[in-house]
Amino acid sequence: MEVSKETMEKLQTIKAALLGYGTVGSGIYTLLERRKDEMPQKIGAKLEITRILVRNAKKLREGAPAELFTDSWKEIIEDKEIRIVIEVMGGIEPSRNYILEALRAGKHVVTANKDLLAAHGKELLETAKEHNCDLMFEASVAGAIPIIRPLKECLAGNRITEIMGIVNGTTNYILTKMSAEGMDYADALAKATELGYAEADPTADVEGYDAGRKLAIMASIAFNSRVTFDDVYIEGITKITARDIEYAQEFGKTIKLLGVARNTDDGIEVKVHPMLISTEHPLAAVKDSYNAVFVHGDALDDAMFMGRGAGSLPTASAVMGDVIDVARNILSNCNGRIGCTCYKSLPVKKPEDTKTKFFLRMLVEDKPGVLAGVTSVFGNSAVSIAQVVQKKRRGKDAELVVITDEVMERNFKDAITILTGMSMVREISSMIRVYE
Repeated sequence: MEVSKETMEKLQTIKAALLGYGTVGSGIYTLLERRKDEMPQKIGAKLEITRILVRNAKKLREGAPAELFTDSWKEIIEDKEIRIVIEVMGGIEPSRNYILEALRAGKHVVTANKDLLAAHGKELLETAKEHNCDLMFEASVAGAIPIIRPLKECLAGNRITEIMGIVNGTTNYILTKMSAEGMDYADALAKATELGYAEADPTADVEGYDAGRKLAIMASIAFNSRVTFDDVYIEGITKITARDIEYAQEFGKTIKLLGVARNTDDGIEVKVHPMLISTEHPLAAVKDSYNAVFVHGDALDDAMFMGRGAGSLPTASAVMGDVIDVARNILSNCNGRIGCTCYKSLPVKKPEDTKTKFFLRMLVEDKPGVLAGVTSVFGNSAVSIAQVVQKKRRGKDAELVVITDEVMERNFKDAITILTGMSMVREISSMIRVYE
């Protein structure tokens, strides 16, 4: 129903400040302007960004009036009319300090800052609780895909035992190109950079750090126990080759960079690394820059959330969802109603204490007794082999591809240490985990 002019004039205006006006910040302002006339119906109040914090307020920028820009944090923090602070600057400092000061001043905060939350989430959430403020961060994980709120609210009646997914669009694009078009890693990365999917310095993406931060946030919420970035075991995709992709396809699998968190009886497992996954699994169909998160709970069974994982408007979508929620809470006087959900203190397991299956590609001498020697090493290390295939010969050497049964990681690594020291083993080419 349309709000009358008389009602509009009586409606409260909820004012917000935007910290940062890069790709995401400009997208947020654009999206709010698109929906500005609908806010009275969506919220019951008008919503307006009255200040935008930037480094240089005099620099000409498109998309927002020049008078909104300021380089003075003091101007924002001391403005009592500003009720919501939207932080999309990124990084640890000064973002951490700004958010803490905003919360202590009674301002509600919406942030997309995964780096900050993965390292200092406990401090920020405790400060929000102390001052009865909202701290929302849906956009910190998987862009436009709603996953934080579903874990905190919609799925709160479940005991979540596993959360896994593809939460980095750059690496998924690269691996898609390698799988679909036979590109090698370097060419696929160059294409991702050309299209803007990869940064000039892609380290955080291709080495798995970006996904590791997101997994720490999701695991903390899913398992109700604090997990930090330092708890996450991480491997990137830089060692994945076209040959690995080819052999994975022969086994009916594809390779994805997966973040996998499990809530087991003896502790939490949190790991980010490339994995072979069956082409029949729903995550195998997630291609290019798309993200997806797969959740398993005792009541819901399985659910998957999929969509755009990054970009200006997809991320702005998640931010605006949080801003609207905060605004509704302000009107209903119920801010701070859902804060930190980490009420448990579960141990986080070391990677060597976890079990998984492995895909191993190795170059060995092509002579009798070598295969028996390799299998003997695995057997003595309590590593059971599910499949072993001799592949192409390279001169006097042969390539072996081994897939293990589920084994303790420490036992597998012990076997690899022994194999690496044997003269008949020329090269350990690849070691990739297998998801089952």
